[in-house]
Amino acid sequence: MRWFWIDRFTEFVSGSHTRGIKNVSLDEEAVDEYCPGYPVLPPTLVIEGMAQLGGILVSEYYGFEKRCVLAKVGKAIFHHPARTGDQLQYHVKVESLQDTGATVTGVSHIGETLHAEIDLMFAFLDQDRFTSGPLFGPGDLESMLRLMNFFHVAVRPDGTPVPIYKNL
Repeated sequence: MRWFWIDRFTEFVSGSHTRGIKNVSLDEEAVDEYCPGYPVLPPTLVIEGMAQLGGILVSEYYGFEKRCVLAKVGKAIFHHPARTGDQLQYHVKVESLQDTGATVTGVSHIGETLHAEIDLMFAFLDQDRFTSGPLFGPGDLESMLRLMNFFHVAVRPDGTPVPIYKNL
């Protein structure tokens, strides 16, 4: 993951749900250049932000052992644009977990107002068939998660902290 489309985790319960925020800022090229004269966060990047939250939620459930990729956007409804100065509050929850993939649903709010509703499907890549080598360099995923306050809020369903996995 080269760009982060979430700024911070605010809640994370393994196998259940996660919450995070994204601040929309004019200094991001995607916001400034997407619709000149009308700076908005492109809807595709809202989907990507929720996919990043959902992908981490699914991957952590499997101890970051499976190669989890976004396979399908089942539904994406946007009620209004996300403008500069807005703070998107994402909530993503697991709908199903299987050996071949997972589905999650996500909503985004700006303040109390519903902004977007998104359904996502993730698939697990066969380690030997589709990729060679790790998806992240040693320590890169752990660093990314630390930057986004993941380990400050991540807990298992019983309330115990999520561990720092060896394979991060």
